[in-house]
Amino acid sequence: MKNVNDTIGIIILAAGKGTRMKSDKAKVLHLLSGRPLILHVVETAAKVEGKDIIVVVGHEAKRVKEVVSENADVKFALQNEQKGTGHAVLCALPHLSEDCGHVVILSGDVPLIRHATILDLIEDHIHSENAVTVLGVCLENPFGYGRLVESGPNGIEKIVEERDADESEKKINTVNSGIYCVNKNFLGQALSEVTADNNQNEIYLTDIVQIASQSHKKIGLKICDEPTEVMGVNTLDELRNIESILTGS
Repeated sequence: MKNVNDTIGIIILAAGKGTRMKSDKAKVLHLLSGRPLILHVVETAAKVEGKDIIVVVGHEAKRVKEVVSENADVKFALQNEQKGTGHAVLCALPHLSEDCGHVVILSGDVPLIRHATILDLIEDHIHSENAVTVLGVCLENPFGYGRLVESGPNGIEKIVEERDADESEKKINTVNSGIYCVNKNFLGQALSEVTADNNQNEIYLTDIVQIASQSHKKIGLKICDEPTEVMGVNTLDELRNIESILTGS
């Protein structure tokens, strides 16, 4: 009998340029406690699933691949054009093993996520037989984050990005961490239906939740109790803030 983790694949999104970092260096190569951001995420992923990890690269792809390959045994998928998170996942799907039944999606710029949190997300997802399970977090100030529009207990109707949210949706303080566990077959089918009909003209990964809702698929919400775990790095100030959390200074 297979271990549940043998059916798990992990995709790490690491293709972005990170223009708000005000640097030519790929965002995931900026150092946190002396090590590139991406390595913190890769090491956490390896504790969950050591064999089926795909890192999506784009900006400075060669250098990112070199840095990761020196430290971990992973596969890479190339996103030539920055067409959004959904497009990045589409680039990675063909590289997952045939045995993969469920996909965990992580962000290469969210370095504090713990492997125990990911394991809890997977357990909830599989036990509940969800098509997609979103890791959410409750924030006092949700500005900038995608809002989770809930429907009933532990269910989500859709995820609305900040720039697309109306005034009532902006008042929601349960937000998307950008971390998911998704049934692989559903993921491929849903992404084939996603369009770039939004303010950024990008293929949003978040749209798979609304597709699941419209298809009457089960959608789960797992709340992360520690907001610092899902803090992302978009600016040098945010990087310094996360550094201070790690060092306790």
